[in-house]
Amino acid sequence: MTPPIDERRRTLGLPSGTLPRILAPLAMGLLLLGGWEWAVRHFAVPAYLVPGPVQIARTLVQDWPVLSGSLAVTLQITVLALLVATVAGVALSVLFSQSKWVEMTFLPYAVMLQVTPVVAIAPLIIIWVDNVSASLLICAWIVAFFPIVSNTTIGLNSTDRNLLDLFRLYGATRWQTLLHLRLPAAMPFFLAGLRISGGLSLIGAIVAEFVAGTGGASSGLAYRILESGYQLQIPRMFAALALISFSGVVIFLALSLVSHLVLRRWHESALKKDR
Repeated sequence: MTPPIDERRRTLGLPSGTLPRILAPLAMGLLLLGGWEWAVRHFAVPAYLVPGPVQIARTLVQDWPVLSGSLAVTLQITVLALLVATVAGVALSVLFSQSKWVEMTFLPYAVMLQVTPVVAIAPLIIIWVDNVSASLLICAWIVAFFPIVSNTTIGLNSTDRNLLDLFRLYGATRWQTLLHLRLPAAMPFFLAGLRISGGLSLIGAIVAEFVAGTGGASSGLAYRILESGYQLQIPRMFAALALISFSGVVIFLALSLVSHLVLRRWHESALKKDR
C-alpha cells in the first residue's frame, strides 16, 4: 500500500507533521524560561525567593550526586507501584467481568479507596507498616490502582454484543471468549487507564514521601524538597521540583509510546485518518 503523502514528505528524517509537534512546545518552553530569567534579573529578585532558570540548572549540576540518588528512590517506588497496580487492577477487572456479584461486592470498596485522600491515610499506613519503602509503595499503589480497574472494567464490559453472540454460537468457552475477544477489546481502555496511573503513581510516591519525611539512604525527592525548605536552599528545591516534573513527562511519553505501538496497526484511535 502506498503511504500517505504526509508520510512521504520528510524534514530532517521525520514525517512533516512530527516536527511542528516537537518544535512548538520547545519554542514555548524556551520563551517562558527566557522571560522568567529576564524578569529575575531585571527586577533583581533574590535567589532565596525565586531563582532563575540558569541558577536552577547550575544547582542541578552541582547537586546532581544528591538529587540523582533521591530521584532513583522516587522512581523505584513509582515504577513498582505502577506494576503492582497494573497486575492487581487487571486481575480484579477480569473478575468483575466474569461475575456481576463480585463486581457489585468489591467495586464500592475500590471507589472508597480512590476517593479517600492518600495524604489522610498515609500516616496510618506508615505507622502500621514497619518497612518505610513498603509503606511508600502502598500509598503510591492506592493512588494508581483505581484508573486501571475502572477503565479496564469498562473496556471488558463494552465488548461488541454481536461478537459475543458469535462466539457463543460457535461454542467458545468462557476462557476463549475472554482471551480472544474481551481482552483485545478492552486494550485501548486499559492503556488509557495506564497513562493516567503512570502520573498518579508518581504523585502518590511524592505525597507518601512528604508524609514519611524519611532521611538517609532512602530519601526521595520529596524529602529533598522539605530539607531544602528548612535550610533555605531554594535553588535546590526548584531543581528537585524540575526533576519531578521532568520525570512525570517522561513517564507519560513512555506510556503513550507503548499505547501507540500496541494500537497503531488495528485500533481506530491510532490509525492514520487518511489510510
